[in-house]
Amino acid sequence: MRQYETMYILNSNLESEQTTELVQKYQSLISGQGGQIDELQEIGKRRLAYEIEGNREGYYVLVQYTAGAEVPTELERIMRIDDNVVRYLTVRVGE
Repeated sequence: MRQYETMYILNSNLESEQTTELVQKYQSLISGQGGQIDELQEIGKRRLAYEIEGNREGYYVLVQYTAGAEVPTELERIMRIDDNVVRYLTVRVGE
């Protein structure tokens, strides 16, 4: 098991209920595959450095978790499909 950190930006035009659902969806995806969430920070709406797909703002979320190597791969695959995720980045912590 390794430690990972994923930061993703959600579309800022979503309702608060939709944002909460998406955050919980990605949490359950990590824990459903045997991962353990160490820390979850919902940073909130921030202005983007540059416009992405017509958006000037985004809802930032940072997740730190411990999981096997297949979990971040699956997480990024699901995020790539979801139109509400503007950007995401996963890094391996430690080493």
